Amino acid sequence: MEALLSVGIALLIGLMMTRVFKYLKLNLPDVTAFLIAGVAIGPYCLGALGIDGIGFSSSESVERLSSISNVALGFIAFSIGSEFKVSQLKTIGRQAFAVGVLQALAAAIFVDVALIIFHLIAPDKLSLPAAITLGAIATATAPAATLMVVRQYKAKGKLTDILLPVVALDDAVGLIVFAVSFGIAQSMVSGRTDPVSVLVNPMIEIVLSLVLGSALGWVLTQLEKTFFSNSNRLSLTIAFVVLTVALSMLSFDIGPVRVSFSSLLVCMMLGTVFCNICPLASDLMDRADKWTAPLYALFFVLSGAELELSVFKDGAVILIGAIYIIMRSAGKYIGAYGSCAMTRCDSNVKRYLGITLLPQAGVALGMCVTASSLGRTDGALIKNIVLFSVLIYELFGPMCTRWALMKAGNIQPMAQEVKDRRSRKLAAVKGNKL
Repeated sequence: MEALLSVGIALLIGLMMTRVFKYLKLNLPDVTAFLIAGVAIGPYCLGALGIDGIGFSSSESVERLSSISNVALGFIAFSIGSEFKVSQLKTIGRQAFAVGVLQALAAAIFVDVALIIFHLIAPDKLSLPAAITLGAIATATAPAATLMVVRQYKAKGKLTDILLPVVALDDAVGLIVFAVSFGIAQSMVSGRTDPVSVLVNPMIEIVLSLVLGSALGWVLTQLEKTFFSNSNRLSLTIAFVVLTVALSMLSFDIGPVRVSFSSLLVCMMLGTVFCNICPLASDLMDRADKWTAPLYALFFVLSGAELELSVFKDGAVILIGAIYIIMRSAGKYIGAYGSCAMTRCDSNVKRYLGITLLPQAGVALGMCVTASSLGRTDGALIKNIVLFSVLIYELFGPMCTRWALMKAGNIQPMAQEVKDRRSRKLAAVKGNKL
């Protein structure tokens, strides 16, 4: 009962926070409202009261609902994968690939250089393996916040067309860069080089994820043909995404080789194959989007509750975190700007794409779990720095994304007739109450 009460209250407070923003005339994305609501019911606010069901009293109580977050991320990746339509990739595929790779590498290089210099100045504050690992984590971008902003404001245009494929590709590039950099960091700590963990394991993870996602996408399309009810087809699609998330969590060892999957890549590939070969995909995706709206809201509230505010107690974490945030942001923007110029993207895409790539959350935190094997000191430092950056990026990143999409003309102001119609409906409701 306590878990259900926590879920219900989390979702309710998240939705009410959007109304508070509306009442205060804060023109901010709903994502930001959900995150702030999560902080409010987290361990450092309402949760600190220790009242069962009213807020989360500890990070462990939030982690107990991690399956909800995993399923939500699966649906987010599935939706992003549906943007990889062959017809669309023929026009922007080359540009999306170049931008996705180069901006991720630029972020890693900028952070690596800055933190290595910091290491040379203050080696007792930051080790070289930790600096290299943080540079690799800088590549990751959070697709969830970006997708939510795009959907809330129904963004359409050249910037949106290239943004979602770039965000999807970004995580694949990030996994490779992290695996290589972390392998180098481990060799520095242990004094030996392990080519299997540096090169073989990450490539196996990516290839197997793409293969599994493709196979499940084909199976889902064939099963859809056996149903004639749209309700049953929607139920099948939802069940398949949940099944895909569960299967992608499998991992095992074959000798020195680690066989594992990336749930983001598997679900993205599931959506890509499904939307390219299933004739009913567009209608089913529209229906699924409506069903998943409360799931996404709950995901961001839980993400806000997970934000670790205690990192502000450590001055070294704040200093290194500030360097990390500034250099990662610079790398993302300059990398996106330069790669857009090289591939002759539209001027608005070139100018504003980098700003939309700032949010960072789930993938980066997942990398932190792996990085903990560097040792207690380095692992804790990396985790706290990334938690600090996630707190900043998740609160301000969606606002930056919205601003960039508006400046690029991908978000259109609400038509006056729509405003008038809403005003009339509201006035009618108030009149009936009187």
